[in-house]
Amino acid sequence: MLFANLESLKITIIVGPKGPSSGINSKTPTVFSCRPTQLPAKAGALPLPVLQRKYLGMENLMFVYCSSKIIWTLLVTILGYASSLPVRDDSICTAEELAKYSIIFTGKWSQTAFPKQYPLYRPPAQWSSMLGVTHSSDYSMWKKNEYASNGVRDFAEKGEAWVLMKEIEEAGEKIQSVHGIFSAPAISSGTGQTSTELEVRSRHPLVSFVVRIVPSPDWFVGIDSLNLCEGDHWMEEVSVDLFPYDAGTDSGFTFSSPNFATIPQDTVTEITCSSPSHPANSFYYPKLKILPPIAQVTMVKLKKNQLGLPIPHLNQPAKSNEILDSISETPLDCEVSQWSSWGLCRGPCRKPGTKTRTRFVLLHPANNGTPCPNLDEETGCEPDNCV
Repeated sequence: MLFANLESLKITIIVGPKGPSSGINSKTPTVFSCRPTQLPAKAGALPLPVLQRKYLGMENLMFVYCSSKIIWTLLVTILGYASSLPVRDDSICTAEELAKYSIIFTGKWSQTAFPKQYPLYRPPAQWSSMLGVTHSSDYSMWKKNEYASNGVRDFAEKGEAWVLMKEIEEAGEKIQSVHGIFSAPAISSGTGQTSTELEVRSRHPLVSFVVRIVPSPDWFVGIDSLNLCEGDHWMEEVSVDLFPYDAGTDSGFTFSSPNFATIPQDTVTEITCSSPSHPANSFYYPKLKILPPIAQVTMVKLKKNQLGLPIPHLNQPAKSNEILDSISETPLDCEVSQWSSWGLCRGPCRKPGTKTRTRFVLLHPANNGTPCPNLDEETGCEPDNCV
């Protein structure tokens, strides 16, 4: 509460209730006072109007000084009190101290689901190794609409994990926000599974990870700060569909685009069927409302008698009845080039002739997409230079 007596510039601040570590006593108000300047009893031989002007100026200066001091002290006191407020109850994990999970990553990047420019060789479609971390809310590996760190950039562009691991270790040492790092082997095809185990604690219940899309300019999939704790218990199982993200560090449009650094760097953005809105984009499917999931991750809480047992489905190729059946077929329409210019008019003199023009296929149709139109066209003409 705040009381002010403008005549004497006396301000009393009462802050409460007392926080656990604020050091503020709610029963003892803090008082600041700046009294107006009084004319001295003996002012010498100066005329009274001069003395009044002199001390009036001093009083104005004192007013400004004291007002600034009081406002500054008031702000510091309020900010100190706000910082001592308890965290919201819904963000506190009161579950048992330790929990272990198996994490299974399933690649769904098939030519059926993503037929456009699907990489078949040099290199074929595949996934990098998974790099993840369990942490508190004080740490963030990556976030949508924010700039990627140098470590995330190197991982998304080249699959190099050293800088990112160093960033994670430094965050753990400085602010104790990281509990552990986990990784899973790469998948040598677009569809398949890889898995590992991770450990979370009540103070570090969040999970983040990244997996690079190979080949790609700087595209990846992942999870940002998934909370496995629900109040007083750990989640038994959670599955999340994954969609592609652009790290904002390379401007390539296609899976096999050459390196072309984005300057200045852009933020991390989700790639959709209409964004980037460019026909050359490998994920550009204007007839779709949303892209099908390109991958999925499942985390299952391990029972105490399961700890230490090997995890099944480690880097296994996809089985048709296990993964591919759940993938919708994405129709891909035929794309053709522009018409060429008309050719020469051919035919006998003084009789109608014909001329033709052609075009070629840029993208073959797939999954019941629109078939290709005619690639050549003919029209009548009068022969040129006829003798």
